[in-house]
Amino acid sequence: MARILLVEDEKAIRNVLRNILLNEDPKHAIDEAEDGDQAIEALDASSYDLVLCDIKMPKRDGLEVLAHAMKHYGDTPFVMISGHGDLDTAVGCIRSGAYDYIAKPPDLNRLITTIRQALDRKKLVAENQRLRKKADKKFEMVGESAALETVREVVEKVAPTDARVLITGPNGSGKEIVANQIHQLSARSRQAFIEVNCAAIPSELIESELFGHTKGSFTSAIKDRKGQFELADGGTLFLDEIGDMSLSAQAKVLRALQENCITPVGSGKSISVNVRVLAATNKDLKAEIAAGRFREDLYHRLSVIVIEVPPLNDRRDDIPLLVEHFLGLLDGAAKRMTPEAMAHLQQMDWTGNVRQLRNVVERLHILGGSPISGADAERYA
Repeated sequence: MARILLVEDEKAIRNVLRNILLNEDPKHAIDEAEDGDQAIEALDASSYDLVLCDIKMPKRDGLEVLAHAMKHYGDTPFVMISGHGDLDTAVGCIRSGAYDYIAKPPDLNRLITTIRQALDRKKLVAENQRLRKKADKKFEMVGESAALETVREVVEKVAPTDARVLITGPNGSGKEIVANQIHQLSARSRQAFIEVNCAAIPSELIESELFGHTKGSFTSAIKDRKGQFELADGGTLFLDEIGDMSLSAQAKVLRALQENCITPVGSGKSISVNVRVLAATNKDLKAEIAAGRFREDLYHRLSVIVIEVPPLNDRRDDIPLLVEHFLGLLDGAAKRMTPEAMAHLQQMDWTGNVRQLRNVVERLHILGGSPISGADAERYA
């Protein structure tokens, strides 16, 4: 079932369109407007899955209605219908944001097909928005502790700039969440955010992963392949666990940062890239430099701003908020946690940090009762 607005000044045509829509699905909820003013009033009062709109009407015409809708309700698909149009009119409607344009008298099959496709598009847009909100919530910085507020203040200051940021902290403390927040608050937020786990890629493949390769450059290179630097062009590249990167790859990353260009493996041609690089590590890079395992010049290139993410044991006051956040991310009805269970979690030693807490919350949600009791926390945490 969909909620549809018919905007047409001729009652007979409205009746025909209404019958077509109800034959397609008798459950459709259909509102009608006979001029542009009524259409705008209806749009301002209700949310619609589809609008079928005539162009030539009294008071305000259909193009004015379309312009109002695109300004305030841009995700509502409009199908413009007119008996006075030509190719220029059709092109103008599409450029103004209409989903489609159909001339009167409409071809029944084309009209039904267009209606179905427009409604499918509306569902797809809504689903994408839902998934985006869920993804944004997943990467939310949750907590009100002084330690986290310090991190949040630095993130808000550095995000609008293009400064490189080195994020440090123990495993599971949320370094990737900090990196994602920097990207989301930056001018690059509509562009790609690409994460590379340097510890998970074999040293002999890291250069190909980052910079790409040409066909035949090594045994398994059966075709040209773009690297993550090139794929992140215009956006943000997050190099996680950069302390595990080989020295040879470090040298190439340093060159990319210095010259804003990369050279794919097996190629002699440089490619210009515009990438903001964020890096993270759980290692003491100064100690790694002293041991000859990390380049000092690369460290200084990466650490324009250093953000240290505190371990969970240093922000125990945030545990109740984190628990509620993780329960809300789980599928199904979220269970409540008793004060006794929450107190037990706050007293635990969180060597695995926020990642460990999330796993424990999911385990308690599956195995614990409703509500999750202190006994459940002692048994399963």
